[in-house]
Amino acid sequence: MNNTLKKLINLILCLMLIPLCMVGCTVNSKVDNDKVIKVYYLNSKETGIVFHDYEVKAELTDTEAVIKELLDQMKTMPEKLEYEAPIYGPVNLLSYSLKAGVLTLDFENSYLGTEKTTEILDRAAMVRTLTQIPNVEYVTFTVEGTPLLDEDGNIIGNMSADDFVYNAGNEINAYEKAELILYFASEDGQELIPVYRSVVYNSNILMQRLVIEQLLAGPNTDLACASLNSQAKINSVSVRDGVCYVDFDSNILTRVGNVDPKISLYSLVNTICETADVNKVQISVNGSSEGYFMEKIALGTVFERNLDIVRQ
Repeated sequence: MNNTLKKLINLILCLMLIPLCMVGCTVNSKVDNDKVIKVYYLNSKETGIVFHDYEVKAELTDTEAVIKELLDQMKTMPEKLEYEAPIYGPVNLLSYSLKAGVLTLDFENSYLGTEKTTEILDRAAMVRTLTQIPNVEYVTFTVEGTPLLDEDGNIIGNMSADDFVYNAGNEINAYEKAELILYFASEDGQELIPVYRSVVYNSNILMQRLVIEQLLAGPNTDLACASLNSQAKINSVSVRDGVCYVDFDSNILTRVGNVDPKISLYSLVNTICETADVNKVQISVNGSSEGYFMEKIALGTVFERNLDIVRQ
């Protein structure tokens, strides 16, 4: 066999081996889908969360190792500039422990200085990532050993992925920031004072219910006074064809200080009418629109915004 023929045969053999090598490479680099976990990050605008699929290197049966590996991932700024690590900067993790399916993450006190919207998104990213681990059912946060509290001073407690609604657009949709206009009473109770308030709220709550709750909570400024009885309970809120239907318990009928009933009623009506898609309000008490509001104003009507009593 001459050299030319040998070279030709060797070339053919090499060409035949290439597909086999490629198959081998494909098999060796195949992703183990059972070990893929979605690691969540904040988007660059800090308005939502995004994820990328990560193949865990540790054995999933080694829960401690998997927790450590995923925490390390969330401490590292991703290569993609549009992602932000949730455990970064003021979010400094001191320690963690797992007991009876509850993973406790303990943070440095600087955690409390995180902007509210960002804090919720950081928390959502961590909870959604870590609850994918077998044997981790819930995640709870502490700050230097003290349970994390919400804005009302209540312990947030154990969290699961279900506490943070996630949509197909890869962004968390449970919490949003809104600028509200609330109408409270003047000191003499004869005018309405507009008060502007920024809130972070659960977007699953109807906006009209949110503003009513904020109104019942009272003003956070000395420039205005409470216009409604804070003990009043909301039975239901709904919106249909531009009308907001709101039903209270009987505490809504209790007059507050020297506030004129007309001012109290229109603090509610004007505030609700500041929300989108509403221009009228129907008020009922325990399901009935009969009777009078604070014994002065008949409830059997649909109320519209009144700006004549708003202080300019």
